This record gives sequence, C-alpha cells and structure tokens, in this order.
Amino acid sequence: MGQIAKAGQSLGIPPDQRRGRGAASAVSGRFEPYSREIFDDGWGTLECKTAPLRTTVTPDSSRSVIARNSSPDVPFEQSINPYRGCEHGCIYCFARPTHAWLGLSPGLDFETRLTAKMQAPDLLRKELSRPSYRASPIALGTNTDPYQPVERRLGIMRGILEVLRDARHPATIVTKSHLVTRDLDILEDMARDNLVRVFVSVTTLDRALARRMEPRASTPERRLKAIEALAIRGVPAGVMVAPVIPALTDHELEAILDEAQRSGAESAGYILLRLPHEVKELFREWLAEHVPDRAERIMNRVRAMRRGRENDATFGRRMRGEGLEADLLALRFRQAVKRLGLNRSHRPLATELFRPPRAGQQLCLFE
Repeated sequence: MGQIAKAGQSLGIPPDQRRGRGAASAVSGRFEPYSREIFDDGWGTLECKTAPLRTTVTPDSSRSVIARNSSPDVPFEQSINPYRGCEHGCIYCFARPTHAWLGLSPGLDFETRLTAKMQAPDLLRKELSRPSYRASPIALGTNTDPYQPVERRLGIMRGILEVLRDARHPATIVTKSHLVTRDLDILEDMARDNLVRVFVSVTTLDRALARRMEPRASTPERRLKAIEALAIRGVPAGVMVAPVIPALTDHELEAILDEAQRSGAESAGYILLRLPHEVKELFREWLAEHVPDRAERIMNRVRAMRRGRENDATFGRRMRGEGLEADLLALRFRQAVKRLGLNRSHRPLATELFRPPRAGQQLCLFE
C-alpha cells in the first residue's frame, strides 16, 4: 500500500481497520497544505488485513475549563466540554472540524485520538471560587458528548458534577449515552433544588441505522431508558431530535417525540443537520457507502433547506434552515409538541443558591 500527496483528497481506511467507527477516512483538516490518498502500488498490500483502529487519550493541558459563549442563537452563556474528540463516532457531528485546530483529522482522528481535561473538576472549583464569578447555568455536552465511552473509565464528568452540586450551581446536560444514569445520585440531589436539566439526543429509532450512523453511542432503546430512569428519579428530562436528516430520518420526528414523551420526557427540541467545513465531505462519503441509492436525494433535500448550499452558518438559520421544507418541519415539530404536552414549563434554573467553593481548597498538585 502506498500513499500519495494530493490536495483536496482524503485518506481512505480499509473497512476491517475502521470497524465500529463512523468516518470512512482520515480526511485532512482545512489548515493542512497536503492530504493523502491510498493507492495500490502493485504489491497487493491493499488486501492485507490490518489491526482495527484503537482509541488513544491524551491529557489536555488547558488552564481553564469554562468556555464563554456570545452566539445569539444558543440558550447558554457558558459551557464545559471535558473531552476533545468523541468516540461515539457520529458521522454528522458538527464538532468534527475542531480537531483540525489540533493538526488532526476531523475524520477518524476525531473518533480515535481524544484529549481529556483530567484536571477539569479542580479547574472548575478554582474558577467558581473567584470573587468576580457570577453564576449562570453551565451547559455540558454542547460540543462533544461528556458521557462518551472513555468517561466510564476516567470519570471526569462525575467529578465536574460533584463540584457543581456542592456549589449549588445550575447546569444543563446533553448526551446520547445511557451512562448518564450512573450519576443519578448527584443529578437527583441537584434536581431537588432546580439546578439541573438533562436532554437525551435521539436521532433515529432504527437500531440498524443508528449503529451505522453513530456506531459507539447507546442504542435508541437505551437512550429512551435513560430518559425513563431520569424521570423516575425526579430529574427533569427532555429529548433532542438532533440532527434531523432530510430524506433519511426526518420522517421519524413525531415517532421519536411520542416515544420520548411516553418515557417521561417533559421537554423537546430539534436541530437540522449541519455540515460545516470537513463534515460535508465525511457525510458524503458515509452516504456513498451506506445509502448510495438515496445519497443524491438526501443532499438535494439538504440544499433545499439551506438556500441551495450544503451548509449555512448564519445565526438564526443554522439550527433550523429556511424555505418551505424547513418551515414544514418546524410546523410538524410545534404540532407534535402541543399534542404531547411538551415544553409547558419554562421555569429557569436556580442561580440564587450558588455558594462559591471555599477559598484555599486544595487543588491538584500539577495544576
């Protein structure tokens, strides 16, 4: 097997090597001057079996953990993402392009070469202790999933929640992992004081499609079970139908909302498929491999809801799209939400209960 430098192309990976992964290639990031393409050099090595890609985790050296947001179309001012990259491998993930900033591929590197903010709980405690800090809900899981598989071993998210609970600080969580139920004891404590809401993302109810599209995330059934478990313990739970993929999953909108409401969800939202930067190429590769008969129709529908483009990053339009089809999707969502009695409560999370961690509390030795 050989490799050739060729601008604008990606490094395709044999199926056996990427089994259980979402992306089909290690597409180069937009900041790289060259990319690579596999070609047969005549020795027949393309047919050789190779070892599956393994996940590696590198400590993140960030000196702060809270990110501030000023985007006018997202409902939070600050967020925490314990991990860069996500092992769930969702092919549509709009966070994939962030790996290009690390000099890594938004394709398979995003799924296999993770960084973890090991000191996140200590850094959070330090930031909350500052005299100038003013409490507002912290959003967890806005970029990559805080409950991706590696969290089971590292427990960073649980440490963050312990700090928030002890400081009586409000937070929201978005995840597509049943692992969130591991922390029900903490979430239940926070819910008693109106300090937390959890949204579980459900893209499809089709187990086979989910396995191909988001290979290492919890199955749709397990996500609905997570909503049920949260609701039973008194933790306000919602469902995010995200992303809605035209001509592939959009027909499931009402069914997903129905199942989530039956499981105990009290709120709901949706986001239209977004294809920023390298995600466009990765998504087209996935379509060609998994649904070639519908690939062009899906992309045509995407463009119809994005002013003729494959992506529109304009604030106010990026989450919902525009045009007749986007308006129809929004109408369907509103009608289903009204029928099911979702989104009736608009009570904001409590901020007045916040109590800063004690000054001088011991931090990590290697901070």
